[in-house]
Amino acid sequence: MRNLDLDLLRTLVAIEQGGTFASAAAVLHRTQSAVTQQMQRLEAIVGLSLFEKQGRGKNLSRHGEQLVRYARQMLVLNDEAVRTLSGEELEGTVRIGSPHDVAESILPTVLKHVVRSSPRIKLEIRVDRSPFLMEAMHAGEIDLTISSRFDPLLEGMVLRRSPTVWLCAADYVHDPSAPVPLVLADEPSIFRRIALNAMEQSRVPWQTNYVAPNLVGIKAALRAGLGVTARSIELLMPDFRVLGEQENLPLLPDVTYFLWMRRDVMDPLTRHVYTVLKRQMGLTEPGVADMDKHSGSLLKQTRHGGVAT
Repeated sequence: MRNLDLDLLRTLVAIEQGGTFASAAAVLHRTQSAVTQQMQRLEAIVGLSLFEKQGRGKNLSRHGEQLVRYARQMLVLNDEAVRTLSGEELEGTVRIGSPHDVAESILPTVLKHVVRSSPRIKLEIRVDRSPFLMEAMHAGEIDLTISSRFDPLLEGMVLRRSPTVWLCAADYVHDPSAPVPLVLADEPSIFRRIALNAMEQSRVPWQTNYVAPNLVGIKAALRAGLGVTARSIELLMPDFRVLGEQENLPLLPDVTYFLWMRRDVMDPLTRHVYTVLKRQMGLTEPGVADMDKHSGSLLKQTRHGGVAT
């Protein structure tokens, strides 16, 4: 049985992350020729070509991409084992994002698990709309994020599946004979899509009474009695109430909240926090149903010209 050299695998991952042998050499403080020799040794061990020429440069081959996926996992386990045996406690900062609607429900639970397991880790919190958080993830501005948006390019787990309900002010008087006055977020918004799709499919008359760019504006409009909105049950507060079929409003689909991390993360701190949350909260990876639901919503959004959050 052949054994893979972790040092060579670390160099392979550095090449994949940086895109070139030169960038990997700079990160690893080695010469480019040394990096090239390492990859030649790794190819000799596996007996396969890990790179293929493209123009003047080289890209990972199909076998190279497969090995990189295993390399990341092996390096994470190696680094965690060394750290655990040496008694080192992780320090540093992890940047976590959260949508506004779960900043007071799901986010505190997530933060509590992180702090209890690793008290020396500092947390930077960014609360924003889901599409902007996902953009920040891909830009490397945050390390982990909670989001209602599905992204197959990220590594993620299901945090919670929450019912979507029609919310209004506690003292709001609903008139079933009049068009439903909707309070909506501007695009892009998954809850806007859910509300409009439900109205279209049920043929319930409706009109847009208020459009807001953020959740603060939506809550203000609800409290002012300007109408109803479709949101996750996570947003239910003492001064709000839920409307339903008895008010001639259509049923709404559940929304899934995910915890996402970039697939290429080699930072032991971020990976540690992600693993801790997965283990302590009993989280599972997204299933086929989550992917199918996302695909179905995309079709409806395309028809309306919208984008999911």
